[in-house]
Amino acid sequence: MKIHFIAIGGSAMHNLAIAMHRKGFLITGSDDEIVEPSRTRLEKLGLLPPATGWFPSKLDKSIDAVILGMHARADNPELLRAKELDLKIYSYPEYIYEQTKDKIRIVVGGSHGKTTITAMILHVLHALGKDCDYLVGAQLEGFDTMVRLTREAPLAVIEGDEYLSSPIDRRPKFHLYHPTIAILSGIAWDHINVFPTFENYVEQFRIFVGLIAKNGSLVYCESDPEVNAVAKEARSDVRRYPYGIPSYLVENGETVVIDNQSGEKYPLLVFGEHNLMNLNGARLVCNQVGVSDSDFYRTITSFKGAARRLELVRRSKSFALYKDFAHSPSKLKATTAAVKNQFPGRRLVACMELHTFSSLNETFLDEYRDSMALADEAYVYYNPHTIEHKKLKAISPEQVAAAFGGKNLHVYTDSAQLMAMLKAKSWKDSNLLMMSSGNFDGVDLKQLGDNLKEN
Repeated sequence: MKIHFIAIGGSAMHNLAIAMHRKGFLITGSDDEIVEPSRTRLEKLGLLPPATGWFPSKLDKSIDAVILGMHARADNPELLRAKELDLKIYSYPEYIYEQTKDKIRIVVGGSHGKTTITAMILHVLHALGKDCDYLVGAQLEGFDTMVRLTREAPLAVIEGDEYLSSPIDRRPKFHLYHPTIAILSGIAWDHINVFPTFENYVEQFRIFVGLIAKNGSLVYCESDPEVNAVAKEARSDVRRYPYGIPSYLVENGETVVIDNQSGEKYPLLVFGEHNLMNLNGARLVCNQVGVSDSDFYRTITSFKGAARRLELVRRSKSFALYKDFAHSPSKLKATTAAVKNQFPGRRLVACMELHTFSSLNETFLDEYRDSMALADEAYVYYNPHTIEHKKLKAISPEQVAAAFGGKNLHVYTDSAQLMAMLKAKSWKDSNLLMMSSGNFDGVDLKQLGDNLKEN
């Protein structure tokens, strides 16, 4: 088969292109910009387009499928040519389903924890030698791509994002996967540019639960009231498995989970109650594909976490620097609480960057109230040029400070000034938590950690 990718350079798109290339398909593609690591990875396999831009002449009747990336526009010249030729056009979630429709599909949904839960499930299945296909939203240790699609694997583990599928398909991605086994980790309003009200956002999760395959199952976080309400509406043929925080303790800065059946203790490399809930959900999913609790706990002890999910950047005897993808209010609360509770004797300095459309929208700002209240010092950074680029109404540092609340919260609009302030501090008996879906305007966090003084 011959597949053409419109916007092949995207994170998910280039990984899907690589997966289909490895499956033996003939791949072509285009994009108006391809950055690292997509460029090098595509080039290594001979999949990098010879020139950037859109070339309708690449499309003809020999193309079996066109996959349209979210980065492309609805008036993309290659898309218009594909429609003119009446070619089969898929969004990438549609094509993932097309390739996995005869498999057991495990779909991980929720406003937070999706990547971590998906990574935990994959880590355990991989360690136990269980063959599976997958789609995950971060690069994982031990996995060379973020997408794998084969003919042989009986399982597919899919991270189910609720954002839109393509420029011409306004359905959330996770509506297209039709899970055999679904997991729902939490519901906290996000993507305000697409779902303008909280009720509209919650409705997407109701639809997701309604799309579970006949006689399928739903694993869900019972401590989240919105998830509980949605789970109760599941069809009678769908088996329900609620979960919460497992039994655990913290010993000398190390989190230990306890198997309630055997009483055995298992030390973990990850920490925080949100990660423990993620772990419990992953365990119940793995149970349904033949993994015992003892095998799950034994293998999860070596799980280091997904990239940028409470990832350790630098550590010494009296200091640690963590980075996290957290950007929504619920994620900030969970991550800040995790670091503070893991190191109760240390001062916690938490920094977050307002970077997404929702976080920079003045009508959404109040959702952040007290989201970093557990930090001893809290700093919020945003770049006014990012607001201009997203064509949003300008916000002031005073607005941001009032929305977040707290005595020890300060707002910066210059990344260099924020970094200079951090470097001037003494970091003995302290931790630094950097949270963003961006990068604080190109800051090298490893270099920052090396420049922080502990005296």
